[in-house]
Amino acid sequence: MKKEIPLIIAFLLGTWMILENFLTGIPWVSTTKEAITNGGIVIMAFTYVLGIYSIVSVNVARIKRGQDVVPKLALLAALALMVGLGFWRGIAEGSPFNWLYLNLYVPLQATMFSLLAFYIASAAFRAFRARSLEATLLLGCATLVMIGRIPVGEKIWSGLPGISDWIMNFPNLAGKRAIMIGASLGAISTGLRVILGLERSYLGGE
Repeated sequence: MKKEIPLIIAFLLGTWMILENFLTGIPWVSTTKEAITNGGIVIMAFTYVLGIYSIVSVNVARIKRGQDVVPKLALLAALALMVGLGFWRGIAEGSPFNWLYLNLYVPLQATMFSLLAFYIASAAFRAFRARSLEATLLLGCATLVMIGRIPVGEKIWSGLPGISDWIMNFPNLAGKRAIMIGASLGAISTGLRVILGLERSYLGGE
């Protein structure tokens, strides 16, 4: 019954969450949906606890083995500090937690993303090589978009920003929508497999 009960719960809740979209306007349906959603939020809160436990256990084990001791200690100290401040004074505006988040975490995050620009440039250099017709079109469109999005492009030719906008609003948007439709169909098929019990990887099995 260790696998049958989770499969039954997944089937019933998954089927209900699909049907409730077609049963709008009925009071008890809305109440039940709210109760199930709140239950999901509670379960998600417990996953944060499990995540913290996992981070602490993995990093403590590596510290004991002498692997990257200083970064691991800094990570655990920062985790304990932010969690402690959150419980002590809350996370509202003006709290120590909020101050550290805005003045420490946000700048570090911006620094991390700025470093990604160099990796993106390196990947673009490798990808934008005119070895085929498709790669040549990609190179040409990327060049027009990049030049048209900076002030220098308008100085070179006033029509470049319009071409850049056209590429982003039509060919690029069409490709983006196709990818989103494919991803949505994949999510729907995965959800149906979970509801029908065909996908059981979440149970820990093969």
